[in-house]
Amino acid sequence: MGSQPDTITKIAVRGFKSIADEQEIELRPLTLLAGANSSGKSSIMQPILLLKQTLEAPSDPGPLLLDGPNVHFTSADQLLSRLPGKKRTLDLRMKTRLSSGRDLEVVFKRAKGAGFDLTALESSRDVGNLRIVPNMSHDEILRVLIESESQLSTESLQGRLWSVYRERCFLSLRAGEDRRLLSVTTISLAGELIPCLQALIHLPGLRGNPRRTYPKRAVGPFFAGTFDDYVASVVAQWQSDEDPRLSLLGASLEDMGLTWKVEAQPVDDTQVELRVGRLPHAGKGEERDLVNIADVGVGMSQSLPVVVALVAAEPGQVVYLEQPEIHLHPRAQRRLAHVLVDAAIRGVIVVAETHSSLLLREVQTLVATGKLATDKVKLHWFRRQEDGRTIVTPADLDENGAFGDWPEDFDEVELDVERAYLDAVERKGARE
Repeated sequence: MGSQPDTITKIAVRGFKSIADEQEIELRPLTLLAGANSSGKSSIMQPILLLKQTLEAPSDPGPLLLDGPNVHFTSADQLLSRLPGKKRTLDLRMKTRLSSGRDLEVVFKRAKGAGFDLTALESSRDVGNLRIVPNMSHDEILRVLIESESQLSTESLQGRLWSVYRERCFLSLRAGEDRRLLSVTTISLAGELIPCLQALIHLPGLRGNPRRTYPKRAVGPFFAGTFDDYVASVVAQWQSDEDPRLSLLGASLEDMGLTWKVEAQPVDDTQVELRVGRLPHAGKGEERDLVNIADVGVGMSQSLPVVVALVAAEPGQVVYLEQPEIHLHPRAQRRLAHVLVDAAIRGVIVVAETHSSLLLREVQTLVATGKLATDKVKLHWFRRQEDGRTIVTPADLDENGAFGDWPEDFDEVELDVERAYLDAVERKGARE
């Protein structure tokens, strides 16, 4: 059997928007990000998306592609932390931990002109750390390679001329027999992380309006940009291959009360139409009762990409979902939790940013009933302090699905609404 591919197990960020001080999240098969609006939930993931879109750009955009398909900035100042009464932070730091045990930290600094400079990269694991910066001399590189217990032999290290070069949003090392870099040896410190970033599936909260037709796209194994652009083509591919995942997709949507079937019809060589069952469940003689996805409720067009992404993802692949419950009826929000849990059980790394207390409560129920093991789920509560700093508080679930106090913007708000309604009814009855 081959070794398991690396997966991202932790993300840490410092200097990005409201995350002025380093905050980190642990990624488990089901990772839930919750908190009030503008509390920093998206900010913990956007630096990773910056790396993803920089790697996927058709040509080298420099150290960071600020305005891309996953995140959109027009100035470096828009993403650097700035607290009241203090100067804007100049450094942006991102750190990831992989399942192999390797930590990789990359540091960017506001450039004097525009954008960012890539100023440092540090790779560390249980044995040996290696930190490189631009313009290191051959002797400096040789020293850190030897101190980090590089797998290369001392003879091969010393017999070449070493230099640092930028590889998109990362720094790497290369060496040749002379300054012409003949017979080049390269060391990509981010080599284990890059495939993880390229494999990441990102589904934004704004997934566009349903269309009559969708452009055909190449399908997997990586999905550059945002996943909503690929949904119709993925369904068409499954249909053409008679892939059992198409049946799983229909069953999941039916369980959510949305539809019982999804079908892709080629319009021409460049466009495909998505058709869905008009009713939530199939009835006798209704096998062809399908309509264009634009002719059903918007909840379908918003939820279909979520379910397709979760069904399409492979074990170890990160799927980042922003507000997966958007436009869903409360009952469907509960059933969506089952789809998330099913993907997590298969080994997908599901990161869901949510405002749905119903979805969270259903996850608790699935833990309490034993469907989801406690070590497969992690909750992270986000809140903003008075000075604007984001603080992340992690929580584990026990065997009963409990994890302590809910954040103030969930159950407490629902209880306040219920109490206000009952008080209003009571006051009205007293007046009468």
